[in-house]
Amino acid sequence: MRLVNVNYVKEGSVLARPIKNYLGQILLGEDVVLSNAYITRLKELGYDMIFIKDDRFKDVELKFPITDKTKESAFQALKSVTSAIEADVDAEVDVESVKKAVLNIINDLLHSMDILSNLSDIMGYDKYTYYHSINTTVIALVMGIKKGLEQDSLLELGMGVLMHDIGKTRISLDLLNKKESLNQEDFEEIKKHTIYGYEVIRKNHDFSLHSAHVSLQHHEKWDGGGYPRGLKGKDIHEFGRIAAVADVYEALTSKRPYRNAMEPYLAYEYVVAQAGWQFDPEVVDAFIKSIAVYPTGIGVELSNGMRGNVIKQNPDFPNRPVVRAIAKGDEEFNDYIDFDLAKHHSLMINKVVYM
Repeated sequence: MRLVNVNYVKEGSVLARPIKNYLGQILLGEDVVLSNAYITRLKELGYDMIFIKDDRFKDVELKFPITDKTKESAFQALKSVTSAIEADVDAEVDVESVKKAVLNIINDLLHSMDILSNLSDIMGYDKYTYYHSINTTVIALVMGIKKGLEQDSLLELGMGVLMHDIGKTRISLDLLNKKESLNQEDFEEIKKHTIYGYEVIRKNHDFSLHSAHVSLQHHEKWDGGGYPRGLKGKDIHEFGRIAAVADVYEALTSKRPYRNAMEPYLAYEYVVAQAGWQFDPEVVDAFIKSIAVYPTGIGVELSNGMRGNVIKQNPDFPNRPVVRAIAKGDEEFNDYIDFDLAKHHSLMINKVVYM
């Protein structure tokens, strides 16, 4: 299978993975032949990339960090907590369901992979905040594992990150989804979600203080330029420093109604460039060792002019995956050529392409 931008999908292409809505319900199943009407509707719903079948890639195995069951339990836990707090800000929330969801994520991650490539199934616009929180939790926990955090610390970190944006329940949806540039008054209101979230979590004493600090500090910056308190360096809790990287990377790589997603390799470069400024250099080092620069399935052009798709990751070299070349210029090959960039030192990826 190949990962293809919807704008480049041809009528008659066959889906390699189901397309689901935010509830996990299948909108289009595997093996569905895509008509122009289907393709147009997917664009309208905000689906950007999809997996299509290609006999040249039938041996390619896509590994996802968490199972559908785990993702569903996290979604339901977050939905239950959010609904309770929206109804009554002083409500007692089901902390046990949050704990169970995070333990499931940790268990999946410890048994699934060495490096994070394909974060989740393809999603549209619906329920962005829920899936942002889940994906951010996965990224943060992968980095926590890479940093050698113990199980109890991973649980505290994960529970905090899953709840990190809960304070947004007290911010107007119109403001959160505003397409125009935010004025200073808007920005000051949005900044309050960190304090609101901290207050909500602290009212539920089954959350640890460390978990609460994730909500409070995930927008603090290493150089002291963040909010709400302008903390600097290691005055920011380690969990806040990890969450900051995970939150920004996930947000940059997610498509929103008011902007397109950034290519993963560009978001990766942004995070790396901000080490020592926005982010803790030690956390960025864990990020570099944890996250694939080029997701499996994505199309790339090599420095020799050949084009193809990433088919496998090299855990020790996240920026040098295995690429299956299928074309050069206007010529498509009769057969494919695999290049392991960890071994072909003279070859580089020039750019991401869509075919």
